[in-house]
Amino acid sequence: MQLYNNLSAKERAELIEKAGKERLTISFYKYAKIGNPEIFRNHMFLAWDPLDVLGRIYVANEGINAQLSVPADNFEAFKNHLDTISFLENVRLNIAIEHDNFAFLKLKVKVRHKIVADGLNDDSFDVTNKGIHVDAEQFNELIEDPATVLVDMRNHYESEIGHFKNAITPDVDTFRESLDLIEEDLKEHKEDKKLVMYCTGGIRCEKASAYYKHKGFKNVYQLEGGIIHYARQVESKGLNNKFIGKNFVFDQRRSERISEDVIANCHQCGKPADLHTNCANEACHLLFIQCDECKTKMDNCCSTNCQDIIKLPYEEQKALRKGQGNSNDIFKKGRADHLPFKKDLRNIFETLKPQ
Repeated sequence: MQLYNNLSAKERAELIEKAGKERLTISFYKYAKIGNPEIFRNHMFLAWDPLDVLGRIYVANEGINAQLSVPADNFEAFKNHLDTISFLENVRLNIAIEHDNFAFLKLKVKVRHKIVADGLNDDSFDVTNKGIHVDAEQFNELIEDPATVLVDMRNHYESEIGHFKNAITPDVDTFRESLDLIEEDLKEHKEDKKLVMYCTGGIRCEKASAYYKHKGFKNVYQLEGGIIHYARQVESKGLNNKFIGKNFVFDQRRSERISEDVIANCHQCGKPADLHTNCANEACHLLFIQCDECKTKMDNCCSTNCQDIIKLPYEEQKALRKGQGNSNDIFKKGRADHLPFKKDLRNIFETLKPQ
């Protein structure tokens, strides 16, 4: 009984290309009590592997968080399987605006302590006492209200390439960092402002809204389905699009365009650019914004040092990496002194503080 992916990314890419079938990129989440995440994880893998589902799925006692792709002609079978699970029946599926058959190349279903690393003690507050969910039309009305504070719950490298107009975009590396920062900076406005939040697909706001209500915020709202669902509603209902730039996504696509605006800059030369790349030096792997010209000039590297390293024989590169480990320290997101045009996002909470 196969419970884990046994093909390399290269082998899977070859199979996808040979099949020639359109694949749909999908994300969904659900907070629910799962008694035995390991058994549930195995069940999902056994059901999805025959359907050629690929992706990154986290399962925990608190629920499931999934980003995946599935062949279009297997979508109904995939949806039917979800509907056989009580807490996933009719779960909202966020279908990507832009699809890429190679968005995911492996099926990874992992058991985690939490489905989002929020650093919170869930026993200290009621996680079910969430904020008010609003659709795209209601969201557009809310963010035009002078009494509204609009907060981006994503990280700096996500909001740098795209965000809603007039949104506060905290300069943070992780979701857990933003929670206390926002609570502290808005503590004077817990009753007189409407706290409206958004994120990629809604999962971060789901937990954050309950946390902020616990912290005393009286009027808490969250964008239903996040940026992904918003973009689809804007298109289907002919609404005014308030999002500028691109939406960062956590797969091989790295982003999908929501508006034609390019609001970021190449971290190396400063020219307008909004495409992230990972440094080709595997010992670095820095995620940063790089324009096409610098990509060619620098061989997909973030520095001349990394450029020199990738020209070495593979065995020499491996020797240089020895002892570094494969920790998160080498998978940084646009934070490096040698990137002269890395934009520091201003913390605009100051505009809300009493003068």
